[in-house]
Amino acid sequence: MSPLAGARLGKGSPLRLNAPKVSMSTFIGVWLVGRVAAGLGYLIRHWILTGFFVVVVGTVRVPAVRVVVVVLVVAGGTALGIWRAGWPDSFAQDVTWRVRGLWRGSRVYRRRWPVAMLTSRLSVHHEGAYHLPRLVRVRIMGDADLLQVRMLPGQTVESWAEATDGLAQTFGVGGCRVRSVPGRPHDLVLSMLVHDPLVAEVAPFEMSDVDGPVDLKALPVALGEDGATYRLRLLGSHLLIVGATGSGKGSVIWSILAALAPGIDSGLVQVIALDPKGGVELALGQRLFSRFVYGDPSSGAAFEAEFADALEDQVEVMRRRQRLLRGVARLHTPTGDEPLIVVIIDELANLTAYLVDQDSKRRIATALALLLSQGRAVGVAVIGSVQDPKEVATLRDLFPTRIGLRMTDAAQVALVFGPGARERGARCDQIPENLPGVGFVSLEGVREPVRVRFTHMRDSDLTLLADRANRHASGQLSPPRWTATG
Repeated sequence: MSPLAGARLGKGSPLRLNAPKVSMSTFIGVWLVGRVAAGLGYLIRHWILTGFFVVVVGTVRVPAVRVVVVVLVVAGGTALGIWRAGWPDSFAQDVTWRVRGLWRGSRVYRRRWPVAMLTSRLSVHHEGAYHLPRLVRVRIMGDADLLQVRMLPGQTVESWAEATDGLAQTFGVGGCRVRSVPGRPHDLVLSMLVHDPLVAEVAPFEMSDVDGPVDLKALPVALGEDGATYRLRLLGSHLLIVGATGSGKGSVIWSILAALAPGIDSGLVQVIALDPKGGVELALGQRLFSRFVYGDPSSGAAFEAEFADALEDQVEVMRRRQRLLRGVARLHTPTGDEPLIVVIIDELANLTAYLVDQDSKRRIATALALLLSQGRAVGVAVIGSVQDPKEVATLRDLFPTRIGLRMTDAAQVALVFGPGARERGARCDQIPENLPGVGFVSLEGVREPVRVRFTHMRDSDLTLLADRANRHASGQLSPPRWTATG
């Protein structure tokens, strides 16, 4: 007997391979009862199809019902058309995605579930029976299909992560990610990437003049692989950006600055920019910064001391706020008088490993360690970028949020995210060179990284951003607000 015969999809029930011998009449009777029960179960699970069938039969046999059905169909179709034209996003989530979820759940995932579990070695054979993990629910979220799965006893998220390539091939999707479900240790979610929205360049989010406060806990900075806007928390966190040359580290920094622009305009955010590479990367946005340090590398020790002074000044701000918050609150709330201070360092290694002046190097290391270990609670956030993670390995654990872009080898992934991160999906070494800005975001307390693509801002976009901010500061323009197009 085939090990797939008679399997109940997604129910986790065992499949007996060594069935006892029975008479033909008993076999036929049991088979008929099973078919009737299966048919009733199918009608209940597919209640929309059942209801449609009942309506069709009633329309054919009862003339009075026809008029009611025609009126309802016309009214419903008109309402759906208006809904789709006026609120396309809402229509997609509540109608299109639900219908697609019912179809793909039945025709793709539940039908192939037993085969996928057996070939991926995620089923368990015990006492002549195959036990299958249960497929609980299928949901559609943009370009990704989300499968909620109940694991078998003894299985872990890591064991499923190792099978993602095989699952993607079995279900015919572009990729598969695994993530745990908070509060449900027996469940996990498989994210099946049907279409990859990250292969196309992500344009800057549209800017409007609608007033409203910037949400420092949810900054729109990127597009997720589910097709939805990815929002990043900066308040109460530090951010480390790691990637090879040309991987898009600048895209991450500018995406964050663009999302912070309303707060910078209103005085809720102050940005301190340190560019030890001579100011080339950040110079176009200098009108966004309350302090911009880039110096002149030819000035030697004086050049390096400028960066030490800037960091030590923020340490003084941190200590003053600690005195003010002691016994009052555990997390700083930004205001116009006490804004969130964001320290951006483009290429950390230039300040931590490559300095010649030992005194400046020591001062910078001390100030940076203090800010990273104590600053986030009092509203001093550090954003640092680096090419080689080995240069900041001692500081890695002080960054609650880490972004890994394209890397040169798998060992660097472990240096950035920690052991096992690559097995959980953070395959930064496999990001193609022609996809700058694509990377994985790892958040404190979340085991599985998230794949996103940050917006790409050209020089003209940066000039426009800084120009609008400058005109607002002169009272010529209302505060710009950024709204997501994705």
